[in-house]
Amino acid sequence: MAADQPSPALKEIFNAERLKHIATEMTAVYPEFNARAFLKMANDGLAELSIMQRMARVSECLHAVLPLSYEASLELLRALAPRLNSGFVSISLPHYVATYGGHAFEQSMDALKYFTAFGSAEFAIRYFLRSDFERALAVMHEWSLDENEHVRRLASEGCRPRLPWSFRLEQIQADPTLAAAILDNLKADDSLYVRKSVANHLNDITKDHPEWVLDLIEGWSLDNRHTAWIARHALRSLIKRGNQRALAIIGAGGKPEVEIMDVKVEPAVIALGEKITLSFTVKSTVENSQRLVIDYAINYVKANSSTSAKVFKLKALTLPGHATALLSRGQHIKELTTRKHYAGRHAVHILVNGERLASTQFDITAGAD
Repeated sequence: MAADQPSPALKEIFNAERLKHIATEMTAVYPEFNARAFLKMANDGLAELSIMQRMARVSECLHAVLPLSYEASLELLRALAPRLNSGFVSISLPHYVATYGGHAFEQSMDALKYFTAFGSAEFAIRYFLRSDFERALAVMHEWSLDENEHVRRLASEGCRPRLPWSFRLEQIQADPTLAAAILDNLKADDSLYVRKSVANHLNDITKDHPEWVLDLIEGWSLDNRHTAWIARHALRSLIKRGNQRALAIIGAGGKPEVEIMDVKVEPAVIALGEKITLSFTVKSTVENSQRLVIDYAINYVKANSSTSAKVFKLKALTLPGHATALLSRGQHIKELTTRKHYAGRHAVHILVNGERLASTQFDITAGAD
């Protein structure tokens, strides 16, 4: 793809060509499959559908054209899973289970355990948690001890209270102890895939119960490097907010004895879509080494001309006595689904161990809004 061409929309994972691939592979495992009917239904109005709607459309169309029982269809989908050429596309198979398998709990849960290795069943499992919470959570606790990293990851990811692109699990959001045993089983997991999920799960909880997470992690032994990794990433939102307990856990709780010099953003005036580079020097003012967590915040201008700060992680480092460190970070200022930009002056603040120590600014020219 040429550098000046926009990336295809994420929903194009489920484009007409991919639907044809699904039909072809389904026919390979079930020669009687009505591929023509499937493609006609799946392509109808496809352009207007979001990525998650397209994912659901696949499972709905498979169900519509398979003249078989749920149990028989499930066996065909098990055969289909390893033939699909996209992990995200395979999420349509757990969706099938969630939509049509509520009556067959044990068989459906076993199918989710199987399908998760091909993509993820993190969205589908939540429907079983919502309909039969204690029973589903008990199975997920068993999964947290499974030898397969995909299954262990599902145990944590599937019961995240605030999983993106899914509904919240109000019970766990209200009482994080309900899933605590799962997290405890995984707190030193040797799989980065699993550790990321555990950290994200705990970071979710910090939005509602920050003290609970801090109490939990303060009780862990961080001598294990895997556990220490989870702790750092689980506390990232609290660290961005300058929470002193969180900073202390990662060894950066002390008052920073530093001077911030030569702070600048280049260029100082940009149009939407251009890149800025933030740079500055951190100089120690004491003889002892210091553990520092250095972030920066941008005060984004809103439609009503007020501002809203967004904190970005920059670097964690140990700065020797009287030493200096030159830091820089480039960032494209472009439209995102989660942020619209407006013309005006944008303040930039340097945060060290949660304290604002220096500021600068840049302007976005008219036309951004």
